[in-house]
Amino acid sequence: MLRLFEAFGIELEYMLVDAATLDVAPAADWLLAEAAGGEVTGEYRSGALAWNNELALHVIELKLAAPAASLEGLAATFQTDIGRIDGLLEPRGLRLMPGGMHPWMDPDTELRLWPHDNREIYTAFDRIFSCRGHGWANLQSMHINLPFADDAEFVRLHAATRFLLPLLPALAASSPVMDARLTGLADNRLAVYRGNCARIPSVTGAVVPEATAGMAQYRRDVLGRIYAELAPHDPDGVLAEEWVNARGAIPRFERMALEIRVLDTQECPRMDLAFARVIAATLRSLCEQRHADIPALQAWSTAGLARYLEATVATAEATEIHDRRYLAALGWRGASTRAGALWGALAEQAAAAGALDGDAERAVEHYLRHGTLASRSRASLPAEPERGDLMRVYRRLCDCLAGGEFYVPSPRG
Repeated sequence: MLRLFEAFGIELEYMLVDAATLDVAPAADWLLAEAAGGEVTGEYRSGALAWNNELALHVIELKLAAPAASLEGLAATFQTDIGRIDGLLEPRGLRLMPGGMHPWMDPDTELRLWPHDNREIYTAFDRIFSCRGHGWANLQSMHINLPFADDAEFVRLHAATRFLLPLLPALAASSPVMDARLTGLADNRLAVYRGNCARIPSVTGAVVPEATAGMAQYRRDVLGRIYAELAPHDPDGVLAEEWVNARGAIPRFERMALEIRVLDTQECPRMDLAFARVIAATLRSLCEQRHADIPALQAWSTAGLARYLEATVATAEATEIHDRRYLAALGWRGASTRAGALWGALAEQAAAAGALDGDAERAVEHYLRHGTLASRSRASLPAEPERGDLMRVYRRLCDCLAGGEFYVPSPRG
């Protein structure tokens, strides 16, 4: 049984796009079949990683096939497979695109659902919630999976994660463009995600999870309510599984892990994995109660934390935090700061604890100098971008993914 922070699971999602037009390309089934030697499969094993599709045919997910004892070297592992995928896609005139959302995809007309194995799950989602909207069809994220061995560890990890979760968009927001325009929000992916299950609100809740006293209570109060409210719409119980829970962090009891789901995908795995290192180190500090005990973290209201999340969804690293209690629980001495500066301090704590290698430190320095990928993308675009402006920036993002490079803001033009 894996204990707290003894292993890590990482999942990264990318878009398949036409190499010339950058329009979404619903070709995940072709890609998986091509990799597997011609047989259509929902998952292809590639060394330490597995490639798979969930729901939308233009999205491919790369994930660790088994928990890794360390985050060391994982960026290179993911980058190697990105190169292999791009090599398979190139003859077909396709490539991979990073980021939390496609900038001009029309989900009402362009969504194609996975039509092969597990299609009954996606059909049920579509029938109940209608997947033809950005909140289902146009979302790419990094998931971090962290293990817990027993009820006590679950409570500690869950309390720490729900407390930190509102700050995560201030680190990882990468979706400032939706419907071919700058909306004014840094994290449009999370903004639309919050409403994707509006027909049955208990499925997503407030995105920030409710505090819990343990696994039994969570199963009863959260999962039990979701299943009960889904039942009239899903009489066969197709969706009555713990993965239907759409909160920003969900327990996966069948594998005794907590899955964090609010992080937009970055421009390359080096940045994603650097952020994963800082987040894991910060969660470890919270679990070890260095600045606040677990009951104090649990005492924060879900509604209050959700308001903080709403703020970082809008303004990311520029969000002003004026709550001395919240800051003190993270080791910040002072009455206020910006979220980006707070992440800088948390990264320093992580580095002092030996949690960051040199490349992760360079990634964090790039973030601290230039901001989130949302801010860097926005800085490269005019206030009302034309298609050519968007193509210039997002083609460069595709190049960053292919080359494993950090995105540097370019002059507007």
